[in-house]
Amino acid sequence: MSAGAGPVPGAVHVLGPLEQVPVGEGRAFGVAGEQIAVFRLRDGSLRAVSAVCPHKGGPIADGTIDRTVVMCPLHQHSFDLATGCSTTGAGPLHSYPVTADGEGNIVLQLP
Repeated sequence: MSAGAGPVPGAVHVLGPLEQVPVGEGRAFGVAGEQIAVFRLRDGSLRAVSAVCPHKGGPIADGTIDRTVVMCPLHQHSFDLATGCSTTGAGPLHSYPVTADGEGNIVLQLP
């Protein structure tokens, strides 16, 4: 785990128990000064993207998800959960590597 005020490239962050993100939903986390939305898909896999929509600052973690995209709750812009690319013409979100460790914790890595 990293320490310090700013993002450290490649730093690994343990965000806590997997259960804090219900299946089919997302939650926002503050990580090294960044707001990151972590989603737990219905198949159990995890995805992580920027938590703030580049269009008007909508809360991405509150968006509707399916297997591949998240839709911003404010203006319905959608973003690919794997790449962060917009599928509706808005700017892209950052995507982040995220997994669950052997102890059932969410583990996020900064690029």
